[in-house]
Amino acid sequence: MLIVTANIAIPDSELIERFMRADGPGGQHVNRTESAVELRFDVASSPSLPDEVRERLLARRDRRMTDAGIMVIQARRFRDQARNRDDARDRLVDVIREATVVAKKRVATKPTRASKERRLVGKTQRGQTKRGRSRDWSSD
Repeated sequence: MLIVTANIAIPDSELIERFMRADGPGGQHVNRTESAVELRFDVASSPSLPDEVRERLLARRDRRMTDAGIMVIQARRFRDQARNRDDARDRLVDVIREATVVAKKRVATKPTRASKERRLVGKTQRGQTKRGRSRDWSSD
């Protein structure tokens, strides 16, 4: 059982773990052991997630989310399979916890007069700098 919050717990039956050979350091040992972990969690059809959390997870622009709504997390940071497994589970918990927090609505504001003036002064100075870099070809 994967405890996310006091209200959200994901049973191990909803998690699919695949073990594979990891790249990176480890010498000849890395060629023989399957220490990397690929953790898959079906966000779209999970009964453990509340609807609003599921919607926020699916709405995120996350490269780990497939088109079918499956979260795929790969862990290969450590040379030990158990540590990689814990790392993948911890990262999944972190992603789901982030989705439980409702983002604040952005209040649209207008730029102040001083900020507009600073922007225009900066543009003028950059233009003068660039003009100073060029040669005057008419005097040659």
